[in-house]
Amino acid sequence: MRGILEHLFAELPPAETDLVAATLKTCRRIDVDPGEPYFRGSFRDAALLAVEDGFVVVRATPPGRLRSIITCDGGPGRLVLPPSPHEVLFGLSPSHVVAIPSEAVDRLLAVPAAAQVLLEQLAAALGQKQEAIGNFANTRHIDRVRRKLLQLGRTYGRVSREGVRIDFPVSHIVLAEMIGSSRETVTRALEELQRRGFVERSGHTYRLLVSPEFLLGAAEATTGVTEITPSG
Repeated sequence: MRGILEHLFAELPPAETDLVAATLKTCRRIDVDPGEPYFRGSFRDAALLAVEDGFVVVRATPPGRLRSIITCDGGPGRLVLPPSPHEVLFGLSPSHVVAIPSEAVDRLLAVPAAAQVLLEQLAAALGQKQEAIGNFANTRHIDRVRRKLLQLGRTYGRVSREGVRIDFPVSHIVLAEMIGSSRETVTRALEELQRRGFVERSGHTYRLLVSPEFLLGAAEATTGVTEITPSG
């Protein structure tokens, strides 16, 4: 569980870190192979899932729709809810999640600093969902793609001299499911954004050709938590 301590509870006082570590040791660590579906039964009594490493998404196919949508995403140190009976969790890369049952959540909430971390993370997750929902109001698909890339850059990006890197794999299909568009529409939008000098793509990863200050400014107009990680 070292990854969870490093990513999620890194700032806790030593005594509280020991309490959190003891609680996490009682939780199951689950391997998430990329591309494999993990349904609600894979997580049994889990109340929360903490992403230790890798990157996971939760995908749903609403009734009456042929196209699935991604309702949640999470990188290292992020909390996500287990999939509902109509959802399925996928890893975009080899990932590990820690399944935290209700009784373990109660023990973590009894640790003041850990409770504050959980509250902040859940607030961040809610903010991301609100921002994602707001993005559906954009009628221009190129704006949806641009805003989603900015959100991913703020939340998971790594700053480099050439821009902000989004290192985990996001295929055109995945990006389309994140914004409620077709893969073909996303491909055309990305091609246009590359022509405009907004983004460069290498395989399934991206580099936003913007400054961290630009991301901070963009965040002021949206609901979400800005976390830009300096690149080593």
